[in-house]
Amino acid sequence: MPRDRDPLVVGRVIGDVLDPFTRSVSLRVTFTTREVNNGCELKPSQVVTQPRVDIGGEDLRTFYTLVMVDPDAPSPSDPNLKEYLHWLVTDIPATTGASFGQEIVCYESPRPTVGIHRFVFVLFRQLGRQTVYAPGWRQNFNTRDFAELYNLGSPVAAVYFNCQRESGSGGRRR
Repeated sequence: MPRDRDPLVVGRVIGDVLDPFTRSVSLRVTFTTREVNNGCELKPSQVVTQPRVDIGGEDLRTFYTLVMVDPDAPSPSDPNLKEYLHWLVTDIPATTGASFGQEIVCYESPRPTVGIHRFVFVLFRQLGRQTVYAPGWRQNFNTRDFAELYNLGSPVAAVYFNCQRESGSGGRRR
């Protein structure tokens, strides 16, 4: 796919969160019945519960790490908490899903208050099973630094969706 048409480039996921990479494994993320496609819009009410994540690959002895981050926290115009870590699962065997892995940081549903936020799922192939420590906090997580720290290399797959506050869900009345 040409770089200028790649939705991860157009949506600035490549650049803001990840360096360019080559997809080599399928990654399917589904919230109830809605499959996540790059750039699709999901409402906070649709992403309350942890999604189903299906991973491709051929060999159950190959393990993957899944990271979910918000690079637009607390607001896209001033993302001083970026990246905000929403979910971290390691040791996911190929051909299975996140539910078969080791949850290091539990799923926290997106609740953006200002602007349109991107929520990015990134998949890394592990060199083997390994111990990954939960970061001390969710804010200011850095996917690139995390991958380097645990020797994960480049991502093998990524997908993102957009989400913004639903109208009528509190806030100021004028």
